[in-house]
Amino acid sequence: MSQPTARQLHKFGGSSLADPACYRRVAEIIGEYAGPEDLIVVSAAGKTTNQLIAWVELLRKDGRQAHEALQELRAFQQALISELVTGPAADELQTQLHLELSTLAKLSGPDLTEAAVAAVLGHGELWSARLLAALLAQQAMPATHLDSRTFLRAERAAQPEVDRALSWPLLTAELAQHSRHRIVITGFMARNAAGETVLLGRNGSDYSATVIGALAEVARVTIWSDVAGVYSADPRLVADACLLPLLRLDEASELARLAAPVLHSRTLQPVAQSAIDLSLRCSHQPEAGSTRVERVLASGRGAKIITSLDDVCLIELDIARSHDLAPIQAELARLLQRIQLPPLAQSVEADKGRIRLAYTREVVNGVLGSLQDSGITAELRLREGFAMVAAVGAGVIGNPVHCYGFSHQLKNQPVEFISESEQGLSLVAVLRRVDTRALIGQIHQSLFQAQKRIGLVLCGKGNIGSRWLELFQEEQANLEKRHGKSFTLIGVAGSDRHWIDFQGIDPARALTAFEDEAVAYGEGELFQALANHPYDDVVVLDVTASASLAAKYPQIAEIGLHLISANKVAGSASGSQYHAVQDAFAKSARHWLYNATVGAGLPVNHTVRDLLESGDEILALSGIFSGTLSWLFQQYDGSVPFSQLIELAWQQGLTEPDPRHDLDGSDVMRKLVILARESGLKLEPEQVRVESLVPEALASLSLDGFFEQGEVLDQRLAKRLAKAQKEGLVLRYVARLDKQGRAVVGVEALPPEHALANLLPCDNIFAIESRWYRDNPLVIRGPGAGRDVTAGALLSDINRLAALL
Repeated sequence: MSQPTARQLHKFGGSSLADPACYRRVAEIIGEYAGPEDLIVVSAAGKTTNQLIAWVELLRKDGRQAHEALQELRAFQQALISELVTGPAADELQTQLHLELSTLAKLSGPDLTEAAVAAVLGHGELWSARLLAALLAQQAMPATHLDSRTFLRAERAAQPEVDRALSWPLLTAELAQHSRHRIVITGFMARNAAGETVLLGRNGSDYSATVIGALAEVARVTIWSDVAGVYSADPRLVADACLLPLLRLDEASELARLAAPVLHSRTLQPVAQSAIDLSLRCSHQPEAGSTRVERVLASGRGAKIITSLDDVCLIELDIARSHDLAPIQAELARLLQRIQLPPLAQSVEADKGRIRLAYTREVVNGVLGSLQDSGITAELRLREGFAMVAAVGAGVIGNPVHCYGFSHQLKNQPVEFISESEQGLSLVAVLRRVDTRALIGQIHQSLFQAQKRIGLVLCGKGNIGSRWLELFQEEQANLEKRHGKSFTLIGVAGSDRHWIDFQGIDPARALTAFEDEAVAYGEGELFQALANHPYDDVVVLDVTASASLAAKYPQIAEIGLHLISANKVAGSASGSQYHAVQDAFAKSARHWLYNATVGAGLPVNHTVRDLLESGDEILALSGIFSGTLSWLFQQYDGSVPFSQLIELAWQQGLTEPDPRHDLDGSDVMRKLVILARESGLKLEPEQVRVESLVPEALASLSLDGFFEQGEVLDQRLAKRLAKAQKEGLVLRYVARLDKQGRAVVGVEALPPEHALANLLPCDNIFAIESRWYRDNPLVIRGPGAGRDVTAGALLSDINRLAALL
């Protein structure tokens, strides 16, 4: 099979399409997150499928009520079209809806065979796909709708399975016909050999989404619903439940086996059998986070999730003492595997000759029927009125703390039995009916109350460092609630003195008390003082521009500390030095994050890295990378000499203490090198051709001398400005890099309307050209410097690091 393409698939459930506002939100998500040839799978809007089910039931009982139900459904669908689409497209949708509802209205109770009912219930998905495709097209996003029955093949069964061998060539042919369009596909439905509609059953739309994703060889399937992903417990029941950004595939499968509503085992089957990634996100709050299901089976250390079910039934098999239990147990296992309905939990009491199987009410009768038809030699009994709680996570059975905490919380509960999953992924307790809301809250607190403790050390207490301390004080509570971890400031360091206190330092007095509390330190003593810290993890924040501190980055990793850096020195050092730092952090399993080194708070590094990791290829980078030089050249029109503008910017705090550090282009060069490396391009600092704005005659002068002799710089730039203005152009200080490694930093003359010329003062702009954004570059623009945005970028990296931990 060929390698996955860059195409992705997005699936939207009924709650994501509940009303016109939801449809518009989905269109916005598609515009922001989906590519021009991505696939979109949709469920029926809102409760449409339930309305169709109710109509079918009424049609068999009361024609008048059935007519009223169909009219209610008609009104809902017509209102969606009227609210969302205009012109001929709306007329066409209304006509199609009228014709289909008219056909449905002619049906009667005797007409409703199983195949006919399936065709009726599939209308909801069909209406959703047509409407969303029309809405996207109206918003200048070329889209077409596609009925999944044209290519998905499956035969009717209790849990229909898509025949991929038959479906793949049919889908391939359909995709070839709809290139350069977003394709909105109906979920939930397939067609059998007789040409009849086959519904894919419970969670059929999610299952069809991952099946279609696997058949189309997409890179990623994202399931958008009304929750952001998988939490450590149901957030509606447990207030301090945390979103899990990463979940192992086997853990996700175990959670689905235990009937958690956010996942279904059939949805995960195509993921396990292909190379696609799976993400879960919330369509109502796209930025609320997500859960990515990982295929990697790293070592597990214990429970991650507490889950529960309130309506559980038990099937008891009593085997006569005259029969051997072992062969009956083996026969039972083969039967359950054949019908693909493993129990939630199982208890075997050999001394009593009894096997107990726990199932949801939804499937228990089907299992009981299969057992009765199987001829298994046992007396069968169905018992109702049970609940289930479970702790899920790789390694949970081998974690004595979690095993004890789980059983300890159940010691006074009416427990029927506790079982361990065969794969060691869960502990499951079946109880007589109890208040599971209170119980899972207690278990969650018992297992996860030992918050991971994170210590923070700030290196650099100047402009940015002081603003970060203010921001950390404001956001500390939110940070801890968001990640379920404690964050404590344990150190502040200057160039030659540090204040380390493992009991914690109040951010509000970190600077005012520094002179009284700090002690001098020598070479290497700062990080040695942190080596024996009592925290789970310690993070060093480097907000300096110190080359000597950057040289100690490998030491930071070797001691076992994480690093968040706004210091550009290491990221833009020689390739050998840069990779030495990367290797040091990789070998020690520590993290080095440095989004603040380029664009301050702008998500430049993140964006470039995400593009690369999603299968894109960066072809070129360009932009205005310096807020200081952006401001200077925006003001420079010849009315005021350039040297006076420099002095004005210096007085306003817009430059480095010595503005020559801005003017020599080294800062822009460093950002270009860092960004190139994030893009997967090899670039050494000496390969960048840098135009310095500091004349050699002014380079070695004192700062006062530089300002006094600024006319030397004025004369040079005045000639270039005059030439540019004569041609109707403006001057800007631009950085450029292409895939071949040609890198240039310097002054360019650009048309005033050019994207790199038309900026607000102090703004940065980054234009990213890639395979996906070749004709229309991806542009990130905004304030690229300043204490607020840089402090925010540091906090953003702390959030990201907390998720990684």
